[in-house]
Amino acid sequence: MRLLVYSHDAYGLGNIRRMLAICEHLLNEIPELSILLLSGSPMLQGFRMPKGLDYIKLPCLNRGETGEVAVRYLGMGIDETVKLRSELILSAAINFQPDLFLVDKKPYGLKNELTDTINYLQTKQPESRIVLLLRDILDSPEKTIAEWQKNGYYEALEKFYHQILVVGTPEVFDTVKEYKFPPALAEKVRYCGYMRRQPGLKSTNLIKKELQVLPEERLILVTPGGGEDGYELVDAYLSALALMPAQHQIKSLIICGPEMPAQQKQLVFEAAGNNSQVIIGEFTDDLMSYMQAADLVVSMAGYNTVCEILSAEKPAVILPRCKPSQEQLIRAECMAKLGLFQTIHPEDINHENLRDELLSQLKPQENRCFDIDMNGLPRVKDYICMLFTQTSCKRQLSKFYQKAYSVPSLVISYC
Repeated sequence: MRLLVYSHDAYGLGNIRRMLAICEHLLNEIPELSILLLSGSPMLQGFRMPKGLDYIKLPCLNRGETGEVAVRYLGMGIDETVKLRSELILSAAINFQPDLFLVDKKPYGLKNELTDTINYLQTKQPESRIVLLLRDILDSPEKTIAEWQKNGYYEALEKFYHQILVVGTPEVFDTVKEYKFPPALAEKVRYCGYMRRQPGLKSTNLIKKELQVLPEERLILVTPGGGEDGYELVDAYLSALALMPAQHQIKSLIICGPEMPAQQKQLVFEAAGNNSQVIIGEFTDDLMSYMQAADLVVSMAGYNTVCEILSAEKPAVILPRCKPSQEQLIRAECMAKLGLFQTIHPEDINHENLRDELLSQLKPQENRCFDIDMNGLPRVKDYICMLFTQTSCKRQLSKFYQKAYSVPSLVISYC
């Protein structure tokens, strides 16, 4: 069985981390599966690749704070680069001949770069299944509905896509209701739950030994995700840390993220330079090990980081970003209402209230609630397996009729 995966990557590490986690789970659970991943993430080579997964690196595009897509590295125009990416994706589909095409987030891809590939699969390989994967929240309902109407996404999903998998729950955010999916699309939606992350590769004792955390010290992990817009969070934390009462013995691990600009990273090193209790790192592909060892997490509200916090069942202070989309702010506020963690609105962040929240969350908590559906990965696997079964049945029927009646090809519309 062959799975072609398109990962929408234009800002941060969230999309590629989520899609790699799904790929790894599918490979562990589905025998004889081969996955070809298409991604423009500049950090793709930094992740461990499981057996059965290979990738094609697309030229990088970048979506800055304005939301406008631009070429990241090549000295080419946006239209030229999108054309190049589109042709690479189409060539991969023609030669790989996937049984299923899993598309992340955008039904036509960035700048409609999937249009030719989707048309090819529908006309030349109609037995292939096309599936859209959505995280729980894309953006505010107003902005998302307007974008989807403008780009024809509702029509694309109705015409080309066989299923829509949402890695979230309607109890947190009802995707169908909030984004006003018409009835035909609502029938294709499957809520899968949030994605529980596997335990880290290192034990808590090993991490604390590695970081030289003493028994009487508390470990706070600070992670701004990819780090492209994470400087303000790190700076706010260091300022709040300086206001902590002397009796609190705290060791801090700040993982800046590989995409934090070099100048800002230098400012972080300088700010933490006089504090031997602050350790600065750039990137790890084993964040769960450090999450499990931490007594408290300070982070943004990216999908993957939130899933890791919930998987590790750690107290957290969340400082969501509010641009270029409202995704993180909505997620943080919805989950805070459920008592999953503490959120500080970006407009309310100051050194004193962040310090107070840190102190509050470091206190022993009784009856901390982590009651949320975390079965996203096994449910995604189940739905994809069912679609693979349909595809396999169609292929077998097509081959049978082709052989029996000596016709070049026959599209079978039932199984």
